[in-house]
Amino acid sequence: MAQSLKKAIILLSGGLDSTTVAAQAIADGYEAIALSFRYGQRHERELLAARQVANFLKIQEHFIIDVNLGQWGGSALTDTSLDVPVDGVQINEIPITYVPGRNTVFIAIALSLAESKEAEAIYLGINAVDYSGYPDCRPDYLEAFQKLAALSSKVGVEGHAPKLIAPLVMDSKVDIVRRAKRLGVPIEITWSCYQGGEFPCGVCDSCRIRDQAILEAEQVNVGQL
Repeated sequence: MAQSLKKAIILLSGGLDSTTVAAQAIADGYEAIALSFRYGQRHERELLAARQVANFLKIQEHFIIDVNLGQWGGSALTDTSLDVPVDGVQINEIPITYVPGRNTVFIAIALSLAESKEAEAIYLGINAVDYSGYPDCRPDYLEAFQKLAALSSKVGVEGHAPKLIAPLVMDSKVDIVRRAKRLGVPIEITWSCYQGGEFPCGVCDSCRIRDQAILEAEQVNVGQL
């Protein structure tokens, strides 16, 4: 009988980064279990992309959890009275698109799922380069949460807490696009736009960073021919 694969929980938003991480986890030899959230985001359209990505990658289990962080606002992603920024990320300034406590809540739930599913790892698409102002996208945040994972669960106390893996944490967006292409990621079905329309707006910070990275990656490829 064939030996079953080790398991990994993938925090899958449906965006380019999380989709690339999902493909990376599978390439690393894990059976992927996807976890997505309906958290009151104005761009809930991303969940359709998450379902399409899970289907493309043949992920058998995909959980979509309701955790309405939008009830109390505090972010342009969950409060429609706030404008989504289009002026670019400002150095040394936490963007208004930061959602208070989002990654902390998401990872905590992922730890619960990982323990119940006996998963060895949790793959995260967080990135500290393009959004350096997000406090919950930094390597030291991950390091601290890894310590919490070892203290907060039965498996942690027993010495085998799930490992938090963030392959893209220090990659540039161009690096991420290149990795996505190497892994055969269907970039065209991913959704990174902060708006929730039928098509990406093309002007929000997320759209502009993504589009520029894809363009630069293509230019590099042409230059190497």
